[in-house]
Amino acid sequence: MDAKAEVLSRYNAKVFKNRKDHILRVDRDAGCAQEIAANTRALPGIMTNRGCCYAGCKGVVVGPIRDAVTITHGPIGCGFYTWGTRRNKARAGEDGKNFIQYCFSTDMQEPDIVFGGDKKLRRAIREAVEIFQPKTVFICSTCPVGLIGDDIHAVAAEAEKEFGITCTAFSCEGYKGVSQSAGHHIANNGLMKRIIGSNDTPPAAKFAVNLLGEYNIGGDGWEVERILKRVGYEIVSVFTGDGNIEGISRSHLSDLNLVQCHRSINYVAEMMKSAYGMDWLKVNFVGLDAICSSLRGMAEYFNDDALKRRTEEVIADELAAVAEDTAFLKSRLEGKTAALFVGGSRSHHYQALLQEFGVRTVLAGYEFAHRDDYEGRSVIPDIKEDADGKNIEHLDVEKDPARYRVFLSPERYAELKQRIDLEEYRGMIRDMPDGSYVVDDLNHFETEAFTALLKPDIFFSGIKDKYVLQKGGTLSRQLHSYDYSGPYAGFRGAVLFGRDLVMGLYAPARRMVVPPWKKQAAGAQAKGDLPHA
Repeated sequence: MDAKAEVLSRYNAKVFKNRKDHILRVDRDAGCAQEIAANTRALPGIMTNRGCCYAGCKGVVVGPIRDAVTITHGPIGCGFYTWGTRRNKARAGEDGKNFIQYCFSTDMQEPDIVFGGDKKLRRAIREAVEIFQPKTVFICSTCPVGLIGDDIHAVAAEAEKEFGITCTAFSCEGYKGVSQSAGHHIANNGLMKRIIGSNDTPPAAKFAVNLLGEYNIGGDGWEVERILKRVGYEIVSVFTGDGNIEGISRSHLSDLNLVQCHRSINYVAEMMKSAYGMDWLKVNFVGLDAICSSLRGMAEYFNDDALKRRTEEVIADELAAVAEDTAFLKSRLEGKTAALFVGGSRSHHYQALLQEFGVRTVLAGYEFAHRDDYEGRSVIPDIKEDADGKNIEHLDVEKDPARYRVFLSPERYAELKQRIDLEEYRGMIRDMPDGSYVVDDLNHFETEAFTALLKPDIFFSGIKDKYVLQKGGTLSRQLHSYDYSGPYAGFRGAVLFGRDLVMGLYAPARRMVVPPWKKQAAGAQAKGDLPHA
């Protein structure tokens, strides 16, 4: 059965032409030579699961910074959308500052659209400073602001002078770019221009790292930090889950950047390499083998015998602590199949953990990926920039002569490039099973159609399609917010993840909802039974 052909056959000619290049069946013989279309605008009328540019900037990257007041300049619905739907956990630091539980918005109304909202924004900043006394204020604009032309950067500059604090504006109107990916880029640029490199307090430990692309959903970041500190690393800054301005401001003094979510933060990693000479390593702290590989890669980078011994000791101790649980969970999950449609790198990372439990992936895709997220960074020179990409500022970062340093010799760098993922991401396709399907920007119709054809036991997704899937008889677990569970990262997180799957699959309530294909005789699932596009 060719599920791609079955799904595409339900489209008219125009939609077929657009979607055919966004879907592929993995062919191991072709390897990463398989090309997929990505980072293009969704067709009007398609029920896409994507978010907007503003959601990527405020909701993903700058929103989780705990001690910055981030004001949404726009309607209140935009502010709530990027605040109440993600579980970015944070603890107040020594200064007691933790603002992410608040939803700051100018709550623009119709008169503000007609007469301008800059005065309202000034009042909002003044009120936030008087009540919360933050050291930093961020302003994130939404669609109406870009349309009416409020100069949020001028307002930010005025606020800096008036209150003596850092005030940064992000022109991240929702309609910019293709998806929330554009907002990631804008947020990265703002942090690089305004925050990174503004504090030269050096790290205290011998091995100092930054954790990039970790948003502390369900406490993931805390579990990763626990493991890294056990080994002996100092985490100078986390970008940006439970992150803080001081850590980000001095992150340029770390020895190595660890990139977890490639799509959302690779811009910062590349710019810090250009400005400060800091190398970056692609890591994955989801899945036991992936964690071990990442920790060993880090130890290999620093090339310290004591650090390597400590790494192996921690790995052995952590694996022993979860061995019994993971063996039991595998006995309950082995032979199941899964589909994943999530943002960031989660659709890739979680396949490794599922495989360890004996769960085979039959379909995976991203909401807002670029081709390099699927095929690997080697294709970046071949990606053609379109008009949407040109809407996003590209910073030309120059070497900082006073703070640029090279950690590795050219010979050592070339040697490590052959052994670890040093400044390399090889993409999701290379790790997917032969015959499985990759779908970029999976829409609502395709979600139902592929589910009916591939019949996964579990579908990992977000809130927009979770309940449709479950009402159709397929267990769905959120990998955007973990359904109020987590952490799923780290050794302990792997056990919690497996337990949640077992509870979901074997809950008595599952027997009360039967998938449509189990109500039909074998072979009765015909092409005409697919949902209509």
